[in-house]
This record gives sequence, C-alpha cells and structure tokens, in this order.
Amino acid sequence: MGNRIVKTGNFIKTIRYFRKNGIRHTYYAAKERLEEERKSDYHYSEPSADKLEAQSAETAEDTIVFSIVVPAFETKETFLREMIASVCRQSYRKWELIIVDASKSNVVKRATAAILRQRKEENGENRIKYMRLTENKGIAENTNAGIEMASGDYIALLDHDDLLAPDALYYMAKAAGSAGREEKMPALLYTDEDKYEDKNLNNNGYYFSPNRKEKFNLDLILSNNYVCHFTAVKAELMKAMRLRGRFDGAQDYDLVLRVVGELLRTVPPCEMTEWIIHIPKVLYHWRSHADSTAENTASKGYAYEAGKEALAEFCAGQGWEAYVRHSLHLGFYEITYVPDILSVREDVGIVGGRILNAKGRICGGAFNDDGTCRYEGLHREYSGGSTHRAVLKQDAAAVDIRCMQIRPELREQFEQITGCRYEERTICCKTGGKKCAVRIVDVSRLACDDAGYRKLSMELGHAAAQHGYRVLWNPEMTVYANH
Repeated sequence: MGNRIVKTGNFIKTIRYFRKNGIRHTYYAAKERLEEERKSDYHYSEPSADKLEAQSAETAEDTIVFSIVVPAFETKETFLREMIASVCRQSYRKWELIIVDASKSNVVKRATAAILRQRKEENGENRIKYMRLTENKGIAENTNAGIEMASGDYIALLDHDDLLAPDALYYMAKAAGSAGREEKMPALLYTDEDKYEDKNLNNNGYYFSPNRKEKFNLDLILSNNYVCHFTAVKAELMKAMRLRGRFDGAQDYDLVLRVVGELLRTVPPCEMTEWIIHIPKVLYHWRSHADSTAENTASKGYAYEAGKEALAEFCAGQGWEAYVRHSLHLGFYEITYVPDILSVREDVGIVGGRILNAKGRICGGAFNDDGTCRYEGLHREYSGGSTHRAVLKQDAAAVDIRCMQIRPELREQFEQITGCRYEERTICCKTGGKKCAVRIVDVSRLACDDAGYRKLSMELGHAAAQHGYRVLWNPEMTVYANH
C-alpha cells in the first residue's frame, strides 16, 4: 500500500513472529504478506447521503432497537468524538448508545460529559446514556454495567476508539427482521470489518485490511474468533450470560463460544446458520494505532491466553476429551482430540486433509457447495493471508477422498458411492505440525482423474450431510496427489 506507518507495523510484527516461530516460518509469512499487500485494491466508500436517507425512510416503521454498549477508559477526546458521531449518523434510527466510563482522569471524564452535553444541546440527542464507574473492574465487568442499562432487543459491543459505518445498524436490522418469525429472531449477528488509520503520507484517513468473513462455521470458530466485530447478541441472551472477567481480553470470544454452546443444546448443526447470521458487508472500522490490538497484536498477550482457556472450557462443556494449544499465529488455536476426532466428535462424519501437487500447491482438500476447491493453488507454506484460514480446521461441503477418514456409520454409503469396499491404509503425513502415521481410506483401486476424485468426494459430502453429519477439513493432514 506504500504507507510507512503500515510497513513499520508489519516490520515489528515480523520480528515478533521470528522470535516465536523461527526463520523458515517467518520467511514464508513475510513473503505471503507482501504478496497480499501488492494484490490489494481495497477501497472503502461510505454510502451517499441520498442512500442513507432512503434507508432511514425504508426502516422508519421498524421496531427492533439496538443497544450499543461502549466501555471507555482514558479515551482520547478525538477518538471519543468520532466514535459517538459514527453512532449518531446511523441511517437506522432505533438505537441507544450506552457509555460506561472507568477513566481515572477527571479531565477525561469532564471532556466526555462536555461532548455528550454538546450533542444534546446542538442536536437534541437523548439516546445516549452515560455512566461514570467508581472503579475500573476490567473490561468485562465494566461492559456488564452497560449491559444492565440496555433496553433494546439486541445488545451490540463497540470499542471506545473504533467506528461504525453509517449503515451498520440498517443491515443489522434487515438481517434480524428477515430471518423469520418474531419468536425465531437470530441469537447473534455479525458483519465484516476493516482497519482504519487516521493518516497516511497524504494526511488522509484510510481503510485497509478488509476481513471478509465466512457464514457461521463451527470448527472455524473453534480455531479463532473470526466473528469479532461488529457483533450483536439478542438482549435476553446477553443479559443472562453477561461477560466474564476471568476472560478479560478474550471476553468477546468467550461470549461467542457460550452462545454457540447454548444453541447446540437445542439446534441441529445444519440449522445453526439460521440462528447465527453473517452480514457480508464491511460495517465496522477497527482503528489502528500504536496501543491497539489492530496494530500491535502483542499489546494484549494475556488476551490470547484467555482465549485459549475459553476454548478449553467450551470443549470440556461439550464433553470432549481434548486439549488446546496456540498455533503459529497469535490468537489462533489448535485442538487435539483424544484418541482422535472421529471417536470424540459424534457430529463429524468425515475428516479429510489437503492434497498437494508436484509443485507443492493445493490441488484438493476442502470443497465448497459448488464443488470448487478452497485455497486451490495456494503454496503449501502459506496460511491464506492475514486471516490464516487456509491452515485452520473448518467445516466444508466435502473433503478430498484421497486423504479422508470416514466414521463407521457412513462406510456403507462409501461403498455404495464408490463401488469399492471400505479399507484404510497407513501413510506418513504432517499433522499437528509433526510427521506421523495416519490411517486414510485406500482409493488405490479407483481409476480416477482429478475430476473423478472430486465428483466422488462431493457425493460423499452430500451423503454425510443427509445423515446429519458434519464434514471437517483438517489441513494438518497433508499428502501429495501421487502418494
């Protein structure tokens, strides 16, 4: 992007990554990041005033109310003004903003009060609630004080130095209202996001690093809090759960995991996307500055430990015998199931890995509903860019039959689809970062080309789904196409 600030930040991140992971991983991580930046042509543009006005008119009769809770602490006045302005500009008008301020400085508190007073005097704004906290109990408990004050249908969380796109609540309301009957309103809504820097070389604010997210994907959320910003949770659920102080730094991740766990008690896995809804639009701007996690991923190292503990607690709550460890990338986790995933996870019917061609690039592995291969052509040492999704376990429509294990209940379907008896063979592959022997289905008797393997893989994926099972891609399992 040609910006000195961003490049300096990347240099610092590279040094930290090197100290943690060594020269080989650092070389490929830096190489991939540079390639990603060169290819990036991202540009965020705000919707026009006419479009925002049309959105306001369209939703004037809507009744869903959003309570936006902001825990503030020693917030810079400029950041605070811009955050408040971003909420007040929302084209969807049914909202309240709740600021809970734990600042120690009286100067900051007076500035905050002055901003709110000015808003009320100039614009007649009375949807902003402000509470001064007598002590700083940490981000979770501070936020809980705001949650208690909320009166809306959904409670959304906004960091004190970040910004909402002016149509954020409009799309949230549309998603909540169109999801179905009133008694089946979604439990959780989330959007795409990007990062925002105040100035570049031309002294202009700019947006970069868009995070285009997936629809809800159980095993992806068990690898990383990809949901992140902007998130809104149904009010009664949020008030019942609240945030937990012992997970400060990863309190949002802990909340999402608990929402998922609560839904899994009653909702079939195939219906989870009706209750947790992804809005595929960039509607949240994560401000990047020296003290923010957006710019300095090591600034809150405790948060990654808290995330690991939250994930371990989720696994225990599901009755899974498993242990969680940090991956190469900060904020990303790996779960090892004991003795193996098919024995522990009754919801998983098929697990499969990635297939590499002679050039070390992905040519098979996780397939989408339309049969396209995710991450096809990606170098074996690359992680998939800043989101690292190409090295994370995740749900898929199907996985490649050439590197696959199938639970016993589905092996009859395998034999019907392939016309071959289900047999396994032992191969040496990479799993969990180490070489080891694993058992995979033996397809040596199938005289197929790549298209034939893909067709059989998709049929098996469909069969698993029809029987109520999930298909899991585990990129730690890696074989070559001619293995």
